[in-house]
Amino acid sequence: MAIVAGVDFGTLSVRVSIVDSERGRLGSATADYPLHRRREDPNHATQSHGDQMRALAEATRGALAAAGVEGAAVQALAVDATGSSVIPVDESLQPIGDYYLWCDHRAWQEALKITETAHRTHLKSIDWCGGAYSSEWGFSKLLHWLRHNPDQRSRFATALENCDMVVATLCGIKSLDELPRSICAMGHKWMWNESLGGLPPNDFWVQVDPVLDGVRDRIKGRYRTSDTIAGELSPEWAEKLGLRAGIPVPVGALDAHWDAIGAGCKVGDVVNVVGTSTCMMAISDTVTLIPGLCGVVAGSVHPGKAGYEAGLSATGDLFSAIAQRANSTVAALSEGLEGYRPGQTGLLRLTWDNGDRTVLVNPELTGVTFGWNLQSTAQDELFAAIEGTAFHTRIILERMEEHGVPVRQVINGGGIPQRSQVLNRVYAGVFGKPVLVPEREVTSLGSAIFAFLAAGAFKSVEDAQAALCPTYRTVEAPAADVARYQELYELYREAYFSLGKSRMLPTLRRLAQA
Repeated sequence: MAIVAGVDFGTLSVRVSIVDSERGRLGSATADYPLHRRREDPNHATQSHGDQMRALAEATRGALAAAGVEGAAVQALAVDATGSSVIPVDESLQPIGDYYLWCDHRAWQEALKITETAHRTHLKSIDWCGGAYSSEWGFSKLLHWLRHNPDQRSRFATALENCDMVVATLCGIKSLDELPRSICAMGHKWMWNESLGGLPPNDFWVQVDPVLDGVRDRIKGRYRTSDTIAGELSPEWAEKLGLRAGIPVPVGALDAHWDAIGAGCKVGDVVNVVGTSTCMMAISDTVTLIPGLCGVVAGSVHPGKAGYEAGLSATGDLFSAIAQRANSTVAALSEGLEGYRPGQTGLLRLTWDNGDRTVLVNPELTGVTFGWNLQSTAQDELFAAIEGTAFHTRIILERMEEHGVPVRQVINGGGIPQRSQVLNRVYAGVFGKPVLVPEREVTSLGSAIFAFLAAGAFKSVEDAQAALCPTYRTVEAPAADVARYQELYELYREAYFSLGKSRMLPTLRRLAQA
């Protein structure tokens, strides 16, 4: 028997779970931290490292109390976090400002320049991330920071992903050479590729912008998969968390990737981690490059397999925005949606409110709703948005299947499917196949699984999944819903590719910014 702590940093809060290798989750707790947005700039989204670490201490002590476990009994701790959430630091690993959170899209122009330069110079790395670099990823955010903070450049030593920054802090790591670098995060978000020599070469980055000269060599450290120990919990942070100093801490990862492991992901599964955004995760025994996908990285989701990532830039964020505009809440607007049928609103919603993460990979796109009339309501739009996220997800599933990634079953993970039977039913109808929903919430369970590996409690990811992952309930849609959604999907697909490649939405966006 072993007891570990699994830590999951989300967009607005951190969850810590205390998990027993035989009895499962013993208790958990969450603690919030602020997300800094600016009304005058909807692309701005930042977060304080100090706020995150304060919340981690609060949630860890709360989880120990909820579990009825002494901190000395915890044998390992593992951390996942959102990404690409990037923080610049000095030589002492002290933050120079806040995280550019994953949903900070200010770097969309930097992303376009990286993409254009990569294709012009025939950079092979761009093919491994679907053919386009995103404003949600590491180098575009770092370039934006360097361009807009010239007075801070002299202090800049390196930049870190959220998961790596937290792990380095917990382990008291101060040497830049000893920094843990998650292959999961660096592979999917920074174009790191072992087979191509690591990060793209310096001469490429100089062509993107001379301010990046030498930056590649500063993104150094130990690049490892998450079955590797990053370090041991320092006495300072052991005291703050209420744990025992010296316990192992493995290399971290992106939250959705470990959520997929916690949901029981195996070869042939696609896990939709549906939360603020949607991350779609799959694993395979072979590597296949897929145009428009957020990347394929050996060892990212599962240390021994190829990991695939795709997704939607706005899901829960979109639902919340619709409710806020109506001076309501998602919960209130959702009352009665169970009676809605496919297409009854007369609306077709393209869910690009935060740009398109996959398949078009275009941060300049914005949300569109077709079919408004004078009687349309906010509740109608919410239901159409649920349908729209399902249609977009199907486009991604079909792209994966077209390029040889098997999709035998779809698992709806994340927090929203646990609360919304309407969303699960719509997704089953749009996909034309049953959707599996874990019987229990799996957030932070993936972290616990990698903590158990670090503690030596299980020999493999699969052994830990067999012991800890929940069973599923199956959600199916009536045949009539499937037929109606097929008709609507054909309209959606046509609009997605035609309007998504038009200059209309990017032009509107540029005019608004001007």
